Amino acid sequence: MTIAADLSESAYRQAATFLATLDEDWARHISATGPCRHTAKPAREPYEALIRAIAYQQLHAKAGDAILGRFLALYPAAAFPAPQQVLATDEAALRACGFSAIKLATIRGIAQAALDGIVPTREQALAMPDEALIERLVTLRGVGRWTVEMLLIYTLERSDILPADDFGVRDGYRRLKRLDATPTRKQMKTISLAWSPYRTVAAWYLWRVPVNVSGS
Repeated sequence: MTIAADLSESAYRQAATFLATLDEDWARHISATGPCRHTAKPAREPYEALIRAIAYQQLHAKAGDAILGRFLALYPAAAFPAPQQVLATDEAALRACGFSAIKLATIRGIAQAALDGIVPTREQALAMPDEALIERLVTLRGVGRWTVEMLLIYTLERSDILPADDFGVRDGYRRLKRLDATPTRKQMKTISLAWSPYRTVAAWYLWRVPVNVSGS
């Protein structure tokens, strides 16, 4: 199975050109927004990316930064703590970072899953198809499809991911097409089939549709 994983500058240009040919709305928005500036973090291990994602879940970036900063400060000798270190850390110390009880359980579960081989290494994940990785990781407590899709986009540099659960994507499309209602997840998945194999770049542009979109 082919894994779409090209997020190079030339691929961005090719994707933007393709999306701009879909219709006038896409062409106008891409022209106004400019080149895709999506930035991935490919050096991270899936284990680290998942814990970072959980830290920021349902929080503003500033609050997430603070919690993650306190978490990392517990391990001054490491760029990021190993799973064994997280599991060996007193729960009270982790709670003091600002993690809720649910997030703390999720983070410890991710650490244990990394040791058990459920969370793959980066090398292993690079060889796994999108849906296979999603199906494996959503079995973890507190890890949903959206979280794994962000991992695919930002850590594994997959180029054909459309996070249909993401409200920003769905409402961006509503504004782009000047619809009365925001598409459902199921509708968004169907609509986005026409954007393959460039759905990651399509999502990037949909996140940037202005609140007031002018017509032609």
